[in-house]
Amino acid sequence: MTADSLVGIPAVSIVIRGQNRGTITNNQGVFSIVVLKGDVIEFTHVSYKPKVVAIPKTLEGNQYSVVQLMVADTVYLPATIIRPRPTAAQFARDFANTKIPDDDYETARKNTSVAKRRALMQGMPADGREASNIQLKNVATKAYYAGGLPPQNIFNPAAWMEFIEAWKRGDYKKKKTTSSDY
Repeated sequence: MTADSLVGIPAVSIVIRGQNRGTITNNQGVFSIVVLKGDVIEFTHVSYKPKVVAIPKTLEGNQYSVVQLMVADTVYLPATIIRPRPTAAQFARDFANTKIPDDDYETARKNTSVAKRRALMQGMPADGREASNIQLKNVATKAYYAGGLPPQNIFNPAAWMEFIEAWKRGDYKKKKTTSSDY
């Protein structure tokens, strides 16, 4: 909660120190996490000063409630003055004459080769929006078919190829039965 108005703070990171486990608060500032007695928990948020809480080693029972007050943290950045180049020609001259270290230049050359770009384009979404849409579509499809059967692959060429290969191998031939099979 905020120390001055006691309002829940959303998206506060709660991490157990020394471990790769944590959680974040919901819109009301509420969270739940499993910890051990003696663990140290860190509360961090971009606009608040970080706080540390130690879970008592002598804790009775198996639940512990914490109402952590956080104080707003104001950060003052030094002033930055941005000035344009006097002319477009001077900008073009300065841009063309900028020295780039060889190792950085080689890294850029390798990362922008046609083969590298083509490989990246096939395996990677174009941007964050596309990646998010793919993930959301996968989640929605999984939820849509939860508890039921997904559609059959009747128009899937790969499934047809597999079926034809199985047919050629004789996987679907009727097996001769003998009287001992009954």
